[in-house]
Amino acid sequence: MTAAPSSPSPDASPLPALAPVLALDIGGTSMRAALVQGGQVLERVEARTPRPATPDAVIAAALELARPLAARAEAVGVACAGAVARGHVTATATHTFPGWVDIPLAERLGAGLGRPCAALNDARAAAWGEFAAGAGVGTTEFMFVTVSTGVGAGLVLGGQLHLAGNGLDAELGFVNVPARWHPGTQTPAGPLSPLEFESSGTALNARAAALGFADARALCDAAEAGDTGADAEYRHSAAGLAWKIADIAALLGVTRVALGGSVGLRPGYRSRVQEALAAFPERYRPEVVHAALGADAGLIGAALWAQRSAQRAAAGMVS
Repeated sequence: MTAAPSSPSPDASPLPALAPVLALDIGGTSMRAALVQGGQVLERVEARTPRPATPDAVIAAALELARPLAARAEAVGVACAGAVARGHVTATATHTFPGWVDIPLAERLGAGLGRPCAALNDARAAAWGEFAAGAGVGTTEFMFVTVSTGVGAGLVLGGQLHLAGNGLDAELGFVNVPARWHPGTQTPAGPLSPLEFESSGTALNARAAALGFADARALCDAAEAGDTGADAEYRHSAAGLAWKIADIAALLGVTRVALGGSVGLRPGYRSRVQEALAAFPERYRPEVVHAALGADAGLIGAALWAQRSAQRAAAGMVS
């Protein structure tokens, strides 16, 4: 039995769309720009992220990609990797984004495009998109989790996106679980390792290689087809995530969790997370669903957040 979703607060939904919003999603491999209106992507373009992905190179490429769409937009929303606080970005993966330390991304893109601009971490942007227009509709305490290359998350509490002053708002991949696949850190409680090192697609890739599978997808396929060795590794990943979901439910009262990402969207993975959650008391078992917006969650969330921010600023409200 799952916890019943709570009713949305008056401020839970985005303000009505008056014009399209330009959304940018800046990733380590590629960047996308799109016009979004009312939670729907109208038009999109894509380009490779420059290498090396220094701040000046990435911002120049993002401006070039987005300018053809900017004239039709009322505001700009940006989703990007890293710690994002008040529109400034500091990389958490410095090997991918070298030189990104307190970079005023929103200010520079807004100036370059001539539109008000708001920036969010990519997982937080996806969480807001799913909450406002996807799998989180109808809740007030909601978490989005992506299980892909890494493990990322975003939290909506009381109908408000949780944003910390230091940009580390819901770094689920950084919390610790018992180390089984990774050497971990020795603590009085035994060896512990970040969840990302035990439950991500990258971790599953490493286990796949150890078992003779081509990659994480092949391991997951074999597990879902009944291979007991592959299934044990698959369940270890799901169990670590389920444990942290139960913790979040106990701490913050989250009633629904949406899983996204290449691993998280697999039906077999979701079912194993649910089975692992069944070991916890009922009150700590939120509803677990699949994310509804797919790869567009970050674009849609960034656009809706920018629209909300621009309209609240025009009304003299604090975002």
